[in-house]
Amino acid sequence: MTHSEIEITAELVRDLLRDQHPGLADLPLRLGARGWDNQVWRLGDDLAVRLPWATLSADALLRKEHEWVPLLAPHLPLPVPVPQRLSEPSERFPRPWIVTTWVPGTPADRAPATRPAEAADTLAAFLTALHRPAPEGAPTGRDRGGPLADRAEGFAQQLASATERRLIRDPDAVRAVWEDAVAAPDWSGPALWLHGDLHPANVLTVDGTFCGVIDFGDLFAGDPACDLAAAWLLLPDGAVDRFHAAYQPAPDPATLRRARGWAVLKALACIFIGEAGVHGRPGGKRTWGPPAQAALRRLTATIHRSEARAPVK
Repeated sequence: MTHSEIEITAELVRDLLRDQHPGLADLPLRLGARGWDNQVWRLGDDLAVRLPWATLSADALLRKEHEWVPLLAPHLPLPVPVPQRLSEPSERFPRPWIVTTWVPGTPADRAPATRPAEAADTLAAFLTALHRPAPEGAPTGRDRGGPLADRAEGFAQQLASATERRLIRDPDAVRAVWEDAVAAPDWSGPALWLHGDLHPANVLTVDGTFCGVIDFGDLFAGDPACDLAAAWLLLPDGAVDRFHAAYQPAPDPATLRRARGWAVLKALACIFIGEAGVHGRPGGKRTWGPPAQAALRRLTATIHRSEARAPVK
């Protein structure tokens, strides 16, 4: 993690626009969000400026979005921020930045979906459209494209820390979900396009259902289980089964088991980021914790139901 050494202000953003995109420099400008990787400034009614501010990896992610998202966006049923202009590092700001379309809505960590059927169907339609075989040369996941077993050490460390700090209620059940996921067969199908980072702050809502998906910096090709994990993090109680029925082609049992493992990893990460937000870590978000806790409750409930159905020996 690193803060940008240059304070990002409206004056700086406007100066950068005048330098590289003068036709946009006089549009109304206001801060939209300070995310984990980037700051987002709304530009006029229809555009946004995204500048990396906290993580060193953000530069390459912005370039990846600029290359690939315009090819995918026309085929997706929800609005996404489509890069319009890539801006190069300069003396004023020594990192790349992009101008994208603006996607209206409220992040689901602040306004969760409340209409289960509509939200499940909308999320399933979006992922059905996105999860198509990726072409040769498509990006691969930084640490999300391989087998879950490759993440075992990181999971163990996160679980131990969360248990020690009393951040989770039932660590044994969380471990059971993880162990079942790791034991599932690996993905043997083609590498599919994946968003790669579907958590509540990256999905927008309006009127109780989803209306947009943002932040494609982790876009890659791989196992769809990584994205299917989002059902537990994003949907209201009782909607996961409807999502699985609506998503096409229907996920096989092994994929659903792996998806639960990815959901556990994402939930633990969001819980820690939520705690970091309380303590002021750059980019930390205190609103990320509650939906992650709800996801763990839903995931561990599947383990408890299985135990309840197990025959007594």
